[in-house]
Amino acid sequence: MSETNPSHHVGPQPIDRLRVRTLAHDDIKAALRAGLADFLSRPVLSASFGIVFALAGLFVVASLFYFNQIWMAIPVALGFPLIAPFAAAGLYEMSRRLAAGEPFGWRDIYLLMFRQSGKEFGWMAFVVLFVFWVWIYQVRLLLAVFLGLQAFSSLEGFIQVITGTANGLMFIGIGTIVGAVLAAILFCISVISMPLLLDRKIDFISAMLLSINTVRKNPGVMAGWGVTIAVLIFLAMLPAFLGLIVVLPILGHATWHIYRSAIEELPENK
Repeated sequence: MSETNPSHHVGPQPIDRLRVRTLAHDDIKAALRAGLADFLSRPVLSASFGIVFALAGLFVVASLFYFNQIWMAIPVALGFPLIAPFAAAGLYEMSRRLAAGEPFGWRDIYLLMFRQSGKEFGWMAFVVLFVFWVWIYQVRLLLAVFLGLQAFSSLEGFIQVITGTANGLMFIGIGTIVGAVLAAILFCISVISMPLLLDRKIDFISAMLLSINTVRKNPGVMAGWGVTIAVLIFLAMLPAFLGLIVVLPILGHATWHIYRSAIEELPENK
């Protein structure tokens, strides 16, 4: 199978030649249909990314139970979708190659992800993981502020404390606000930048700026896309992360198509 460079542009792409289009809500529907079509065209390979993500989630939660950190299971599960854009890297490349009519196999897609570690995409992945780390850290900080050094022997006990006491409700309220802010920031900087970095030779700072500009220019549409992602991933996680096997790949493919709808390259003479 072909092992061509995923970026089909051989030279650096000046940011001033990339323009953000105005999107409509129909673009979200079209992207979801295209994402479903990409998933159905290579269902086993696409689903493999969902399987890896689901198993990783189960492993993390199981580890928390093993190390008697049961109370962290809920915040970790809620924050886990923050790293979904990074997990979907191979899905972006699959959609790119499907659209271009390029052949590919398992080896091409999975090796692509390892090759990105020292490139701009790797730096973007670091940003994503850093935001996830900040989420986990702020949960521990807020827990110490509102609930002190309490030890929780069971998940049920933790839920009872945070839902049945004034301090627990404060913990939920402030934690939700902080989490929403972190999620919004990460969405703004990554919704377009991840597939953009795989598609073109551009630095990750410029990619983040274009992603932010996409959200700024299309606030309603991109808010709808963010809510769609959050709701679908949350519902997919309920049955022990198993729904992610299908939902994550479809959303990953759809994100590629959102990117292609949002960004266009101007001719050189413009």
